[in-house]
Amino acid sequence: MAERLTPDICVIGAGSGGLSVAAAAAAFGVPVVLIEKAKMGGDCLNTGCVPSKALLAAARHAAQMRDGERFGVNVQTIDVDFRAVQEHVRGVIAAIAPVDSEERFTGLGVRVIRAAASFKDKRTVVAGEFEIRARRFVVATGSTAAVPPIPGLDGVSYLTNETVFDLTELPRHLLVIGGGPIGLELAQAFRRLGSDVTVLEAAQPLAKDDPECAAVVLDSLARDGVTIRAGVTVARVARQGGTIAVTISADGKDEIIEGSHLLVATGRKATLEGLGLEAAGIRTDRKGIVTDVRLRTSNRRVYAVGDVAGRLQFTHAANYYAGIVIRNALFRLPAKADDDAVPWVTYTEPELAQTGLTEAQARARGIKVRIARWPYHDNDRAQAEGVTHGHIKVVTDRRGRILGATLVGAQAGELITAWTLAIAQRLDIRAMAGIVVPYPTLSEIGKRAAIDSFAPRLTGPWVRRIIRWLRKLG
Repeated sequence: MAERLTPDICVIGAGSGGLSVAAAAAAFGVPVVLIEKAKMGGDCLNTGCVPSKALLAAARHAAQMRDGERFGVNVQTIDVDFRAVQEHVRGVIAAIAPVDSEERFTGLGVRVIRAAASFKDKRTVVAGEFEIRARRFVVATGSTAAVPPIPGLDGVSYLTNETVFDLTELPRHLLVIGGGPIGLELAQAFRRLGSDVTVLEAAQPLAKDDPECAAVVLDSLARDGVTIRAGVTVARVARQGGTIAVTISADGKDEIIEGSHLLVATGRKATLEGLGLEAAGIRTDRKGIVTDVRLRTSNRRVYAVGDVAGRLQFTHAANYYAGIVIRNALFRLPAKADDDAVPWVTYTEPELAQTGLTEAQARARGIKVRIARWPYHDNDRAQAEGVTHGHIKVVTDRRGRILGATLVGAQAGELITAWTLAIAQRLDIRAMAGIVVPYPTLSEIGKRAAIDSFAPRLTGPWVRRIIRWLRKLG
C-alpha cells in the first residue's frame, strides 16, 4: 500500500520554477514535497541556459583571439579542441549542480521524491510508492524540444538542445532548422568554433524582437560567416551517403542543402504527458496548462509555473512566477503576474535584450509613442573596447513614461536591468536622464538616449525666449 504524505505544498518538477517554489516554501517552515522523475535542475541546468552559455563563452574567446590583431595582439594560430570545449561545458554544469541537488533541498527540509508524478484526482498525486494529498499543488514540469512533422526527419539522426551538448566532434557543416534565439545562439557558437553553419527559417529570424534591433544581430551573424536562409520551407529530410540532405522550397523552387549534422531548434512544447491532468480537472490548450493572472489552473488547488504554463519560457520568468505563487498560496495575497515586466535576452554577439513593450506592441495597443535612441558608436567605452555595433531604443508615451526598451550591443543583457526597474516602477524618462553614471561605461548609452529625448524641447523657441529673458535679469 502506498505511503500517504500530507504536505502543505507539493511541487511537481525540479526545474527553475519548481525549485524556487520549494526553496521559498521550506524557508517559511512549510512542509514541502518535491517530485522529479529526471535530473534535478531541469532543462536550464542540464540542456539549456547553462551549457549553451558555457559553449558561447568558449566561442567568444575563439572569436576574440582571431580579432586580436586590431588591438595590436597578433595570435598566429587558433586551435579549437572541441572535446576540451565540451569538457568545459560539463564542468560548468557540475559546478552549478550542487545548488540544485537533491542533497541540498533535503537539507532545506524538502521531501524529495525521485519518480514520475500523476494526478489520481483533484486533490491527490501518486509518485512511486507515495500518495500525496497536499493543500496546494504546483506543476512545474517545464518543456521539451518541439520537433515538427517534417517528412523523412524520423529517418535521420538529428540534434536538439537536449542532445547537442553530447557531441564529441565538431560538426563539419551544421544545418539548423529554426531562426529563433536557440537556433541563432548555437549557430553563431558553432561557426566561431570552426563549423560551417546554415540556418533555415520559414518566417523572419528573431521575429518576436524589434526588427530594427534584430537586424543588427543578423548582420553580425552574417559577418561571422553564418548563412541564414529566411522565408524557406523545409520540405523533407533524407540521408544521402555520408551527409544529411535537406530539401527547401522558396518561391516555388526546390533546393537541396547538405550538411554533416542537423539541429532542430523550432521552439518548445509544454511537458504534459503522464500527469493525469484530466483526473485533476486541469484545463490545457496548445501552449500548455491554462492559468489565470495569479497562475491558478482551473483546479483552484493547483498552480502552474514555468514553461508548462504556456507563458514566457525563460528561467528568470519561472523564478518570477514562483514568487507570485508563493504570495498567493502561502500568504493569500492577490499577486498577479505581469509579463510586460519580464525582460529577455538573446545571447548572440552582439546581445539582444528586450524589456517592456516594443514599438510595434505599444502602437498595437493604440498608444502614441515617442522613440529615443543612442548608438554604441558614440560611446567612449564602446570605442575603447571595439564594440561599436548596436544601439539602444527606448519607447515612451507622450508624457515620457517609459514603456519599453531594446538594447542590441555588447553587454545588452546586463544593461537592460536598469530599464526593467524603470518600467516596473513606472518611471519617467527624466529619471534616467538625471542619474549619475560612471565614466567611461557602456551604461552611459542609456543616459544619453534619455537626455537626447529632450533635445527637441530644450532647443525650441519658447526655451530660447526664457533664456534670453533670464539673461536680461543679470
